[in-house]
Amino acid sequence: MGLPYRLHVLPFPPRVHQPDYLTLNPLGTIPLLIDGDVRMTESAAIPQYLATRYGPTPLAVGVEEPDYALWLDWLHRSEATLTFPQTIVARYTVMEPEERRLQQAADDYTQWFLSRLRHLTRALATREHLCAGRFTVADLSVGFALMFAEALGLDRKFSPEVSAYRDRLVNRPAFLAAKASQGTSNGQANGLQSE
Repeated sequence: MGLPYRLHVLPFPPRVHQPDYLTLNPLGTIPLLIDGDVRMTESAAIPQYLATRYGPTPLAVGVEEPDYALWLDWLHRSEATLTFPQTIVARYTVMEPEERRLQQAADDYTQWFLSRLRHLTRALATREHLCAGRFTVADLSVGFALMFAEALGLDRKFSPEVSAYRDRLVNRPAFLAAKASQGTSNGQANGLQSE
C-alpha cells in the first residue's frame, strides 16, 4: 500500500519488560496500531482496517468479489485458529519459568495447530495465494502464524505446500523491507523469552 509508518520493536512481553507501554495499551499486548485518534490491538483487525480504510488496494477483497467471505475467513482464521494454539505452546515451553512448564499442554496444542494446518495445505494445493488469485492481507496474517510456528520449531512438520507458501511470503520485497526495519534479516519471529 505504500503507507508511511513507524515501527517500534518492544521486548516481549512488553507489559513486563516495558511497563510504560501500558499507558498506550492498557492490555499490554502487541501489536498496537495508532492511526490518529484510532487505537487498535487485534492482529487480524489491524490489516483489515488499513486495507479497507486506505484502499482501494489489491490487499483487500471487496464485498462484490466472489472470494470476499473466503478472505474474511482466512484473515480471522490466522489469529483465532492458527496463532492461538501456538501461544499456549510458547507459554508452556519458553515463557514460563522451568518449574511451571507443562510439556503435555504444549504437545497437545502443537497437535491442535498442526491439525489446523491441513486445511491450509489443501487450499494451497490449487492456488498460490489464499483467495482472489492474489496476495492479500489474509496471506500476510497467515504468514505471521507460520513465522510464529517457525520460531517455536514447529515448521519441521509443515507440509511441502505450506513450506513453499511460507518461503514465497518471506521473500516478498515488502516483507524484506519490514523485517529490515525491525532489525531481523530472515523470517524468524524473535523476542520470545521467559518472564
